Amino acid sequence: MSNEDIIAAIQAAIELDDIKVLTDDGSHFQIIAVSDIYADLSRVKKQQTIYGPLSAFIADNRIHALSVKTYTNAQWQRERKLQGF
Repeated sequence: MSNEDIIAAIQAAIELDDIKVLTDDGSHFQIIAVSDIYADLSRVKKQQTIYGPLSAFIADNRIHALSVKTYTNAQWQRERKLQGF
């Protein structure tokens, strides 16, 4: 599974201002999603915006493990300095 496949699937379902997909082995992924839509969503709803478009990849085990972090634009401006992005 490529990072580009994941980005395309998510972007087809939801408009994000920024998205980063990181992997070491092609089956365990970390996703960072940035959009102001996350300002008013619960933690579960935030996760569902990413897990939903990827559910087929998870079901057929192309994605074995997934870590999702969501940020508003203001939160990401602060966080990316800490993470070195």
